[in-house]
Parts: sequence; structure tokens; C-alpha cells
Amino acid sequence: MMLQLLPLAAFTLQPTPAVQMPVRDPRNWPEPVMDKIAPPLPPLRKGAVLVLSKTNGFRDPEQIAAAKIVLTDLARKQGHDVFETENAAVVNRRDLTKFGVIVLNSTSGTIFNDAQREAFRTWIEQGGGVVLLHGAGGDPKYEWNWYPETLIGAQFIGHTGRPKQFQQAAIDVVDRRHPATRDLPARWVRTEEWYSFDRVPAGQRTRILATLDEQTYEPFPERVRMGKLHPLIWTRCIGRGRMFFSALGHKAETYAEPLHQRMIAGAIRWAAQSRGSGC
Repeated sequence: MMLQLLPLAAFTLQPTPAVQMPVRDPRNWPEPVMDKIAPPLPPLRKGAVLVLSKTNGFRDPEQIAAAKIVLTDLARKQGHDVFETENAAVVNRRDLTKFGVIVLNSTSGTIFNDAQREAFRTWIEQGGGVVLLHGAGGDPKYEWNWYPETLIGAQFIGHTGRPKQFQQAAIDVVDRRHPATRDLPARWVRTEEWYSFDRVPAGQRTRILATLDEQTYEPFPERVRMGKLHPLIWTRCIGRGRMFFSALGHKAETYAEPLHQRMIAGAIRWAAQSRGSGC
């Protein structure tokens, strides 16, 4: 009996197809840049507002652009000079003396070097007011522990995900005596990407202003569930300074909402120490 010889190709091992890793859109994940040279400042009156929109992590270009316009307009309507930039080197001991308020417009990633971190921390502790909006408190981890532990008071752990990323839910405004929340309804229903945190912030004279009712939407995935007390908006006292944080504001169109604008305007007034009891 003659054995039939099979073609050599029948025994050739085929290469394993390469695993295709998801490609990050550079519009949403720009190449990180650490700024070293501060931008030139125009003449600014005392108590000016700095709007910083630096992103070295996730970035939503439409949201950043829309918020810049609204934040600048709200601050100017209160009589403040405003300087808007994406250059984090403006955060230095010399230039920060020009400002009474810093608004972090969904900043993300590591944006400050060691000298800038020290200047930022010292400026706040000595009486500066900072307003953190949405992504400014939405990094899954931070290289600078002081930022989530002391300034914000909680670590972001996630938000509602696809296909249920944006859902309508009810916010309970539990403290309407604050300038940022006094014009809000006690029950504020809106659509958002809902943030969750590893704890309810405490200490540093924390003041919870608004919480999320988890019974009014589906916390998805399950790990973003916090339970009965799910804070979304709060303030803290940092030395002689003030910190206001709001987890709201993912989509660009939210900055056109009258109630959202009133909340931000009140936060800037409070951070500037022109309204409210202070820290």
C-alpha cells in the first residue's frame, strides 16, 4: 500500500491574527503636554477669574468650547476681569496673585508639575477660591494625592456607561441656602452622565449641596451605585480658601441650560467670597 503524501502547506502553522486594540480618537485623547512657559497676561483688575481648560486626559472638544464661552460671560457679568487659557503654566506664584477665582473647566490628566502644584495648593490655602466642573473631578486616578484626598474629598470611580451613559434622573438639592443652589428647584430633573465616587466627602467643613436619587435612573454598570447618599455638588474649606465641585456638565448643550448657568454663576460668586458665609 502506498502512503499518500499531503502537501507541505497542510502542516504549516498559520500565524495567529493580531489582536486589534481599540484606537483612541486623538480629539478625545490628545497627546499630553506639560506646559513650562506661562502665557503673557493682559492687564487685570484685582480679583480676576482664571478659566483653565487644560486637558492631558480625556477631552470633549465641544463641551470645553461651549463652557469657555459661558464661563467667561458669567464671570464678566459679575464685574470680574477674565483670563481664559489652556496653558497650565499660568499657575505660578507670580501670576496667581492676579486672580481671586480659578475655574477648572473639565481639566483632566496630570496638568501641573511639582512647582505648579505647590503654587496652586498655596494659593488656595491662603484664600483663593476654586470651582471644579465635571471632568475636573472625574479622573479614575491621580498622581497628586492631595487633589482628590484634600481638595475634592473623594475619588471618582466611574459614571453611567453605554448604552445607558446619559439618563434622565432627579437631583435632590438638599441645601438651597448656598449662592450656587438657592435658585435651583428642590427636585431638579435633568439628563446627565452620572458620576460616582468612592465615598461621601467629609471633613474640611464639607457642605453637601445636592445628591442624586438612584431610584430615578439605572446605575449601570453596578459599580457606579453609591446608595442612599450619592453626592453630586459640594463645597469644602481648604485653609483660608474655598472649593466648589459639581459633577454636572458633560455635554456641551448643558452649558446653555438656565439653571445650570445659575448654579455656576453662584459658585463663582461664592468662590470670590462676595456672597455666602465663607470658609
